[in-house]
Amino acid sequence: MSDNMVRKLKLVKTFLPLVAISLSLLSNAVAAKQFKVSSQEQYSKALKQVQPGDSIILADKVWQDFEIVFKAKGTKDKPITLQAQTSGKTVLSGQSNLRIAGEYLIVKGLVFKDGYSPTGEVISFRRNKDDLASHTRVTEVVIDHYSNPDKFESDKWVVMYGKHNRFDHSHLVGKSNAGVTMAVRLNTEASQENHHRIDHNYFGPRPILGSNGGETLRIGTSHYSLTDSFTIVENNYFDRCNGEVEIISNKSGKNEFRGNVFFESRGTLTLRHGSGNLVENNVFFGNGVDHTGGIRVINGDQTIRNNYLEGLTGYRFGSGFTVMNGVINSPINRYHQVENALIENNTLINVDHIHLAAGSDKERQAVPVDSVFANNLIVNDTDKDNFSVFDDVSGIEFRNNLRSKVYEPALTDGFTDKKVGLAKASNGLLYAKDAAANVGVSKDLKVLDKADTGVSWYQKPGRVVDFDQGKTHKVADAKSLYVAIENSASSDVISLAPGEYILDKIIPLSKTITFVSEESANPAVLKVSRSTTFDIHDGGNLKLENLVIDGEYAPDSAGNAVIRTSKIPMLANYRFVASKLKVSNLDINHSFHFFDAGNRSFANEISITNSHFSKVTGDILRLDKEMDDLGIYNAEYVTLNENIFDSIQGAVIKLYRGGTDESTFGPHFTFNNNQVINTGKGKRNKYKASLYLHGVQVSDIEENEFSQSAGIRIEHTVGEPQTLVKSNNFTATPKVSVEELNFPGEITATLEDNHYQAAAKK
Repeated sequence: MSDNMVRKLKLVKTFLPLVAISLSLLSNAVAAKQFKVSSQEQYSKALKQVQPGDSIILADKVWQDFEIVFKAKGTKDKPITLQAQTSGKTVLSGQSNLRIAGEYLIVKGLVFKDGYSPTGEVISFRRNKDDLASHTRVTEVVIDHYSNPDKFESDKWVVMYGKHNRFDHSHLVGKSNAGVTMAVRLNTEASQENHHRIDHNYFGPRPILGSNGGETLRIGTSHYSLTDSFTIVENNYFDRCNGEVEIISNKSGKNEFRGNVFFESRGTLTLRHGSGNLVENNVFFGNGVDHTGGIRVINGDQTIRNNYLEGLTGYRFGSGFTVMNGVINSPINRYHQVENALIENNTLINVDHIHLAAGSDKERQAVPVDSVFANNLIVNDTDKDNFSVFDDVSGIEFRNNLRSKVYEPALTDGFTDKKVGLAKASNGLLYAKDAAANVGVSKDLKVLDKADTGVSWYQKPGRVVDFDQGKTHKVADAKSLYVAIENSASSDVISLAPGEYILDKIIPLSKTITFVSEESANPAVLKVSRSTTFDIHDGGNLKLENLVIDGEYAPDSAGNAVIRTSKIPMLANYRFVASKLKVSNLDINHSFHFFDAGNRSFANEISITNSHFSKVTGDILRLDKEMDDLGIYNAEYVTLNENIFDSIQGAVIKLYRGGTDESTFGPHFTFNNNQVINTGKGKRNKYKASLYLHGVQVSDIEENEFSQSAGIRIEHTVGEPQTLVKSNNFTATPKVSVEELNFPGEITATLEDNHYQAAAKK
C-alpha cells in the first residue's frame, strides 16, 4: 500500500467519529420538537406524540375549564416540558387543574386564577392513586386566589406525591377556603422517603380562616407520621400566612426546614408529628403583629439551631418558642413526648413568650427529657421574664445561654443575665455587642430577600386596602348617595351633608367604603326603610362615622337588620368599623337587629366606639351562626368601647365558637367603658344575657356600668382561655356567670374588683 493511500485511510479514521458525533447532534436537534397548541384537542394530540426532550407549549390566552393531564416519560437528560408560550400569559381559569404522572417532566410558567379546581387539588403530582410523578419539576407557576367559593369545602392547591420531585420559584397567594395551601402526601409506599424539594417559593398572604384546616404547608399526616419523608423546605418566603395556629405542620420524619423567612405570619412552624427533623437558619419577623409565632417542638430527636426570631407576640401553642408536653404512651394522632431535642444558637429578640412543658394537663403529662437548650441569646426591651414553665423541665439541660436581665426569672441555671447591648449587622439582624462568639445565631446567617422568591413577572401583594385612602364624594340627598356608591372605588369616602336621607334601597357592598357626616356637629340622618340597608358581600368593608340611624320607616316585619352580611356564604373576610353613631327606633317589630352576620361569614374586625343605641327589639351584634361546634366562628376581633346601650331587648352581643379544637386564636372580645341600661330582658333573648360569649378565647371586660339588665354569660369550651372581667359595676343585674363546659373544675376566668348592688329604692 502506498504512503498516499495510508494517509487517506488515517484521515478517514479521524473524520468518521467526528461525522458520527455531528450526525448524533443533528439527530438530537431534529428529535427535540416543540408542539404549540391553542385548544384542548390540540393538546391531547400533542401529548400522544411527545418524546424525551420535546416540549408542549400552551398558547397565550385564557384557557377555560381545562383539566390538564400531563402524563409522559422523559429521561434525566431529556425531560419533557409543558410550558406557557409566555410566562404569565397562559392563564388557567374556571374549572381547571393539572395532574402530572410519569417521570422527568417539567411544568413552567402557568397561572391559575379566576376560578377553582373541580377536584380536591389544583396541581397534583399524580394522575390517580396508582399513577404518580417522580423526578418532576414544577417551577414558576402562579396560583392566585383560586379558591372554592364554598369557604369550608376543603381542597388543596399543590399536592406532592411520588419521589424526587421539586416545586420551586412559584407564587401561591390568597387561599381563602379550607384546606392546606400545599401538602406532601405519604399515603403509599411509593410516596414515602420521597426526597422532595420545596424551594424559593413565595407563599403570599393567607387570611384568617376562622377554623382548623388553614395551614400553609403540611408534610405528612398523623396516620403516616412515624414514616420518614426526607423533604427539604428551603429559602421560601411566608408572607402574612395567617390561616391558623400552624403555618407549617410537619407530620413526618427526617425533614429539613432551612433558610426560610416568616414575615408577620400568625402561628408557628410546628413539628407536630414525626422525629429527627432539622429547623435551621430560618428567620421570623413578627414586627409586633398579634399572634405572630416562631417554632413549636414536639416528638423526638428534633434539632433547632441558628434560627433568628424577632418581635413575636404569640402565646400558648402559638408562642415565639414552645416546647410541648406529650401524652404518655401517646396514640399516633396525639402528642408524642419531646426527647433528645437539641435547641442551640438561636437568637430571640423581643419574643414575648417562651413556653416550656406547654399544654400540661391531665392528658399531656409526659415532660421533655434528655434535651439541651444551649448557647441561645434572649433579649427583651423589658425586664419581664418571657419564660413560662408549665411542668417539670429538669429533663432539659440549660447551658451557656445569654439573657438580658429580667425580674424574678423562672429559670436561672444555665443562663447569664446581664444588660445586653445590640447592634445591627449588614444582614439586617441584631447581635449582642459583647456576647461570646458561640452564642446566638452566626454572623453569616443570610436573610432571604422576598424578591428572590416566586416569579419576577407577577406582582406580590402589598398592604390591604384600608379605609379613607381614596377620593371623597360629597352628597346631599339619597339619590346622589346611590350615584356616589356606584361611582366609588375601594377606599373612597362618601361625605353626607346635613339633612335626612330616606334609604329605600338595599346597598350591596363589594368594596371598601366609608360613610361619614360632612359636619361633625350636625350629623346626617339615615332613615332606613328596607329589611336591611347595608349588605356586605365578598370584597366589601364598611365604615360608618358620625351618623344618626333611625328605624322609624323600616318595614313592619320581624327580623330586620340595619347591616347584614350576604345571605350566600362568603369567601372573603371583611371589616366593619363604626364610631359616633346614634342608633334608635329599631322597634317597628320584634327581632330588629343592628348587625346580623350570616352563616359562613367571617370578620377580621368589628369595632364600635363612642356610639349610642336605644330602643332596639333585637340584638346589636349577632355573631352566633356557626352552631355546628366544629371550631368555626364569625369574627376574630370584636371591640365595643365607650358606648351606651339603652333599652335593648336582645343582647348587646352574641358571640359563638363551638367545639374544642385548638387550631385557632380567636375570637377576641373587648368590652370597656360602656353603659348597659335596661338591656337583655326581651322574651326572645333565649340566652337571658346582655353579653353571651360561648367559646371565646380572649375576653377583656373592664370598667363598664350595668344597670337593670340581664347578666354576662360566659361559656368556656377550650383549654386555657384568657377571660378577664374586672372593675365593673352591676346595679340590679345578676352576677357574672362563667361555666367550664369541657374542662370541669375551678373556673379559669379572672373575676376581680366587680361590684354588685340592688336597685335603689324609690
